Parts: sequence; structure tokens; C-alpha cells
Amino acid sequence: MNKKVFMTAGFALLITACGSGGGGDDTFAGIDGRGAPVRVGVVSSGTISGFGSVIVNGVRYDTSNARFDIDDGPGSESDLAVGQVVTIVGSTDDDGTDARADSVTFDDLVEGPVESVDTADSSFVVLGQTVRVNAETVFDDDFSPSSLDGVTVGQVVEVSGFFDSAGDILATYVELEDGLDDFEVTGTVKNLDAANFTFEIGNLVVDYRNAMLEDFPNGAPENDQTVEAEGSIGTSGELIAVRVEYEDDDEFDDGDDVELEGPITRFNSATDFDVNGFPVTTTVSTEFENGTSARLALDVIVEVEGTVDGSGVLVAESVEFEEEGTLELEGLVEATTSTSVTLLGVEAFVTEETDFDDQSDDDLPAFGLEDVVVGDYVEVRGYDDSGTLTLTGLERKDDTGESGVSGPVSDVNDPEFTVIGVTVATDENTEFEDADGNDIDAATFFAMALGKFVEVEGRYSGGTLTANEVEIEDD
Repeated sequence: MNKKVFMTAGFALLITACGSGGGGDDTFAGIDGRGAPVRVGVVSSGTISGFGSVIVNGVRYDTSNARFDIDDGPGSESDLAVGQVVTIVGSTDDDGTDARADSVTFDDLVEGPVESVDTADSSFVVLGQTVRVNAETVFDDDFSPSSLDGVTVGQVVEVSGFFDSAGDILATYVELEDGLDDFEVTGTVKNLDAANFTFEIGNLVVDYRNAMLEDFPNGAPENDQTVEAEGSIGTSGELIAVRVEYEDDDEFDDGDDVELEGPITRFNSATDFDVNGFPVTTTVSTEFENGTSARLALDVIVEVEGTVDGSGVLVAESVEFEEEGTLELEGLVEATTSTSVTLLGVEAFVTEETDFDDQSDDDLPAFGLEDVVVGDYVEVRGYDDSGTLTLTGLERKDDTGESGVSGPVSDVNDPEFTVIGVTVATDENTEFEDADGNDIDAATFFAMALGKFVEVEGRYSGGTLTANEVEIEDD
């Protein structure tokens, strides 16, 4: 089989102590008085990329002796899902190959009814909080389809993710809930009215007059504090809180070796910015991966590895820019290796941070590339890494009978064109849409197609994807 190489036309949280993931300082503490290796404590918080224990940031943590805390209550590993943001407290050995979790904690950012959906803006609103999604957002398979298109007003959802620079939620995982009337939201207190016992989180008014107040330094909420509020919806759309808890933002201590992942939430310069609200600085010795310091900007997703200095600033030894998987393929697996999977004639490569999720009837909780076999129906997403498709995620699903590809158009030769190495054929039955969702004819499409990002659905056979639908996406 010939494998094609494609050429294009044109994700508030602590992650791991250094040494638990790839790169960084040697954290091996030597030998204790009895001659045994000394293990190093780690705290890791980030999105789950797989199971078989719990994988966070490419590190597989043994959870056989771990305590699980799920939404402020006891739970188990089976309560977790790929894409959720968790915090792991545990330890590791010298090179991170023997990482063990003592505790695994998950807490959502908002849980409540959907108030509005804006597909053009890739967002929806829950309890007055704007939730933004991207190609890396995982939707559970109770949505139909499992994407923003499956989200409707009135559904009750639970969202995990990060806050961006505007205070909106960048969702990493969205779950459909059923039968809940007790909701919760995490965010920053603003417009506090202590006389009337109200404040706002985003566009939500919280009435806390009858709420249990927990862990507040001065006994009550104050502006600019991060809190979690839980309650029910009042007659005017406000949250009638039964509990409000102060969330301590001070997650690092001086001298900690850490790896911090998330959006840049404040940017003054390349030597003065925040990641998930935590101050970061770089030096002339800082190494940059997948870009240079010029790429640093608000809401860019980065991994920063370094040490917290005496003033509480993370001094970066390395900064890695994370890539969003905007290129997609779906169809039957044609071949696999220990590092790749081939479908639609394109070989796509996995990394230690590729998300794996089994949404097929098999529903394997511990699912990885070793479980993917020829004939499986998968959907993969990734990015162009110098002409190679590098995967950020792979989902196995039940066979729909259709195949698809999303990416920029190249090699236009009416009635055919190419998308990330896949030859797409069109015929009289192919339907075309422009970026506004309007029907267009084939001639109009081919006149503008080169370089446009398109989504194609159809039937794959003999090395060609015959398109049923071709839709131009917004740039």
C-alpha cells in the first residue's frame, strides 16, 4: 500500500514537577541511608490523554493505591474521562518511568443548563459563563453528534477546561448530564454587594445570603477572589447558592520544580507573562520548542517548565507551544505500526501526548494505539509537522459507513482536488456549500477552492474519496 505524505496549502493549572514528564532537570534525589532510591514528590494537573492507570501530559501514573476525589466527593477512576482536567499528587523515580499517584482530583468549572449556542463563534453559554470550544475539545458520546452541533439550549452540561485571558472557559471536555437541578460554577467574584449578599461570576448573579461559606480568609467573599458556588436557579435567573467556597490560587511554593500548561492569561513581554494566572519569566537560557519567544501572546497555549523563585515567579527553563489539531481524517484503519495509523491512504503519527478515546461499542477504558486494528473506524485530528500528520487525538467509533477529511485544499484539478494527501473526487451528486452555509455550484467552488479550508464527507474506495458534501469552513 502506498502511504501518502500530505502538504498543507497554507489547550488555571499546575501540571507536573520537573522530571515527571519529558525534559527538565534531573529530579533523582539519590540514595537514602538504607541504600534505596529516594522517590521525588510531584503534583501534576492537566488534561487526561488516556487510561491504563491515568495518563496526564504524557506521563502514565499508577493509580492502584490512589484516592479519587470527584467533584468534592469520593470516586474512582471509572468516573473520569479523556479530556478532563485533573490534579495528581504523587511521586516519581529518576526518569519518570515509575510515576505513582497518591490522589487524583477532578473538579469541573461549570455545571448547569445551556442558555445559548453560537456555532459561528464556536461557543455556548452556561450559567452566564461563555464556554469556548476548539478542535481539541472532547464531547462525550451522549451528544448527537459528539460536537458543538450536538449541544442544544436546555441541556444540562458539565464542562472541564481552562480560563482564558477574558475569563471565558476554554473547554477541554463537555459532558451531557441528566436530571440535575443542583448546579455549580467556578470563577472570579466581581460587583460584590455585601449589603444584599450578592456578587457576579461572569454574567451570573450569585445570591449567597443563605449559603454556607467555606475557607474565606476574612470570613466572606471579596472582589477578585476565585470561588466555587453551588445552588439552584432562582426566579430571575440568579444562582441561589447553598455553598460558596474560596479557591486558593497559590498552588506553588518557592523552590518548586514545576511544569505549567495552559493559556497565557496576561502578557506584558516575553519576560513577563502569566500562564493560568501564574507569573512566568524567561531568561537568555530558556529553550523554546515549536516556535520562538515572538510567538508568545495572549491565549496561546504553552507548557512552561522551570523553578519558582523566591518572589513566587516561575523561571522558565523551557517553553513549548502546543499545537491545535485542526486537520481531521475519519474512516477505516488500513494499517498500524507502533507509532502510526494509516487511513484514507495517509499515515498519521502519535506522540506521548496524543489523546486516545474509545467511543465504540467496545468502550475500552484503557485504550491506546496497541488496541487499534485494521478495519476499526476511527476519527483522528492533528497538525502539519513539516509535511507529516502528527496526531493530537484519536477516537475509535462505530462504523458510520462514511469517510471524511478536513483541511486546506491543494492540487485543484476540476472535478478533483486534494486535502492533506487525500484525493477527493466530485460528481453530479456532490453538494457544495460556502462558508456562510449557502449552496453553491461546482464551478463556483472550484474557482475559489485553492487554499480554502474545507470539510468533506463521502465514500472512500480505491484511493479516492468521492464526496457527497463539500463545505468551505471559515478561516
